[in-house]
Amino acid sequence: MKINSHLYAVILAGGSGTRFWPLSRELYPKQLLRILGDQTLIQQTLRRTLSCVPTSRTFVVTNRSQVDMVTMQLGGWERGIQENIVVEPEGRNTAPAIAMAAIKLVVQDPAAVMLVLPADHVIKGTRKFTEAVKLGTKFAGDGHLVTLGIRPTAPETGYGYIKPNMRQQLEGQGTLKGYRVRRFIEKPDVPKARTMLRSGGYLWNSGIFLWKASSILDELALYQPRLLRVIRKVWRLQNNDAGLSDNVIKIYGQLPSMPIDTAVMEQTSKAVVVPVDFVWSDIGSWSALGDVASKTKAGNVVNGNIVDLGSENSVLFGNHRLVATIGLKDMVIVDTPDATLVCPKSRAQDVKGVVDILKKRNAREQLEHQSVFRPWGSYTTLDAGDGYKVKRLTVRPGAKLSLQRHRKRREHWVVVRGKAKVTCGDQRLELTIGQSLDIPKAINHRIENPWPETLEIIEVQHGPYLGEDDIVRLQDMYGREIRS
Repeated sequence: MKINSHLYAVILAGGSGTRFWPLSRELYPKQLLRILGDQTLIQQTLRRTLSCVPTSRTFVVTNRSQVDMVTMQLGGWERGIQENIVVEPEGRNTAPAIAMAAIKLVVQDPAAVMLVLPADHVIKGTRKFTEAVKLGTKFAGDGHLVTLGIRPTAPETGYGYIKPNMRQQLEGQGTLKGYRVRRFIEKPDVPKARTMLRSGGYLWNSGIFLWKASSILDELALYQPRLLRVIRKVWRLQNNDAGLSDNVIKIYGQLPSMPIDTAVMEQTSKAVVVPVDFVWSDIGSWSALGDVASKTKAGNVVNGNIVDLGSENSVLFGNHRLVATIGLKDMVIVDTPDATLVCPKSRAQDVKGVVDILKKRNAREQLEHQSVFRPWGSYTTLDAGDGYKVKRLTVRPGAKLSLQRHRKRREHWVVVRGKAKVTCGDQRLELTIGQSLDIPKAINHRIENPWPETLEIIEVQHGPYLGEDDIVRLQDMYGREIRS
């Protein structure tokens, strides 16, 4: 496909994916999961996007709690993606995220056309996708706000719907056409969804958009002037070397959580829909996985260390430990090291309710996994109690942690694999297997692994507060926020 030199991709990667708990967590959402193939959903989205837009014009919007993982999964430090990541102080749905990206693009290229894609969707049919993008780019260049519409295959209640105006057709390309939108329909109940499916005149709203950056900013100024004023203020503050200051975080946090659909698309007179026929799913729940994943002869989706006898039409996800299932029908079983989900497929949408309960309890199981990935490797929480926490740090070859200190805790390190180069105050040490070191509170320290073997350290923390936000980062090779 011939690439429009003003076309930019904007991948929205700030979602939480609560309906895929316990595999997804607040700090490890759905787009970061490998649930269909060897690549994560965001990696698949990037690969698909590169069929239309080069890396240099591909931007990713995410929030500060996810930026490290998103950058790492996209190979940011090797491929230049890191420079194209737009960081929100926190996720406030798609309207603020899109506004942030649009402001950045208009400054860079006043004629910029945005291809906006969620990071966690599944699309099969790259050629058809690129053809739809090409036509949508043409319509966007004419000032329209374009969305791709999916022909419904079931009375789905988890999607919004679009009613095209079939009498107002725009000039298309081949079998692809564009139509002005008559109206958008919020997620319907089952009877209404069945009625719309039978009528044949409705489309699912894919959440994939094309428009000029200037056009969406004009519509935001018309329909959401306060939101746009706040976003512009945040943009100015961030670009005046304020970065993610406490003031920026406070201002952004006061924004309403608003999707672009209700903010603009349901009100604008410029909406156009392009019906497409590639396979698409936002896999919004465990039960939807069967629509796009490979299945056994019995209709099961199976992943991980599973032994099954006689189950049918079920989703069976395991981790490292063995999970045995017998005679299940229409069930979801998802096992992780620290949490297990068991429910009928018909109740899979209710997983969000479980996450809500865990949030109220301030439970770690909704926030993160036992193992948490970082640019330098990962850490696994082995044990925790009142005033202490035990972790295993795994540092990949050539990597190093930031130079940092802690205000409220002290640490004790023991090397159990490989060799560590350590900074502790004015000391520069090398520690080998079995050697240990105490890190007092408020002392600058760093772990490095300049050798070809993976380094593993057992870290014991002691103190009145052991949260990950008790890190004062002084130097960092991965471009993360520095705070003295």
